[in-house]
Amino acid sequence: MMSFFFDFFSVTDPEITKMFVLKLIFFSAIINVAFGCYQCFIDVEDSLRLCWGHILTEYNTRNVDFCFKTLDRIFNDEMRVIEAGKVGRGFDLMLKDILLSEIMPIVEEFDLNTNEDTVYEIRLQAAANNFITEASKLPRASGCFPPCGFQEQGAVYNCMTCQYDSCEFPLDCPVKEIKIVETNRTQMRCKVPFILPTDIEIVWRYAMEKTVLMDNFKEVTVGVDPLYFIPSARLEHSGTYQCEIFSQEHSLARIYYYLTVVPLAQLGHAELQEVFDQALLPGGQFPHLSQTVPVTLWLPSPVLLTMCLMSVLLLIFISLGVLCWLSCKTETSNYDTAQDKTYTEKIYLIHC
Repeated sequence: MMSFFFDFFSVTDPEITKMFVLKLIFFSAIINVAFGCYQCFIDVEDSLRLCWGHILTEYNTRNVDFCFKTLDRIFNDEMRVIEAGKVGRGFDLMLKDILLSEIMPIVEEFDLNTNEDTVYEIRLQAAANNFITEASKLPRASGCFPPCGFQEQGAVYNCMTCQYDSCEFPLDCPVKEIKIVETNRTQMRCKVPFILPTDIEIVWRYAMEKTVLMDNFKEVTVGVDPLYFIPSARLEHSGTYQCEIFSQEHSLARIYYYLTVVPLAQLGHAELQEVFDQALLPGGQFPHLSQTVPVTLWLPSPVLLTMCLMSVLLLIFISLGVLCWLSCKTETSNYDTAQDKTYTEKIYLIHC
């Protein structure tokens, strides 16, 4: 700011003096105004060239300050512009190119030329709408995945601060509990839910107690293998295991596993306790179990029992009906045979 005052008192060119006054007006206009997408990417000199010929139609006077307020309203304070500017990591340069392609043609056209405020309003609003449309096509951030880790790819560009906002999660992840029996195998994986760079390095550390304090850990392995494998767990394997993920010597996440190894003797004692508990069942008897395959008593439902009973009764009724029919048929046949015999005998006697 002091250099501006020095320029003002040392120059004699009216045009330079005029430019100095415009700079004073510009800085006084933004001194209490938050940043925005426009101010993140457009130089002060270009803004002054753009607003130099701004005419207030109502008073027919040139008013640069009102032009700056129009820029704030259309670009810096407009939430649609701010939301369109929330791009993923590395796309802020493309965001700048889009805005420059919309603003710079207007700057070149308006430079040292007067235009009414209505013309400024129409042209700048159209530029803002085009910026929103094109910027919204750029890749968004992949998002933040709680609860831990420095997630660079999840950062979002913020036009209010002209920089990327991090996910703001702690590096230390919550401790995960693992319990296994002695001599069994186990594995721990250094895995996070967000995308990691390709040049990561993984450091595994171990502490005898349950802790997350870095001073309590001793380094075990360094490399790129995310898997820590214990083929046969022993009691001395119990403790806290930490894996830390690095990229270019910057820590991205620290993951913790607390391993508890249960002794075989303790497991055997637990099995004996279970047998003892079974002996204390009512009547002091063990539950009846087959020596080969456990037998499970299955009881059908009342509906199924009713259907089965009805089916049996229906089968009995059908069987009785068939028997009655066969009996009647037999008696009828015998009767017909007797009648035929009697008729034959009568005919014989008549002939005799």
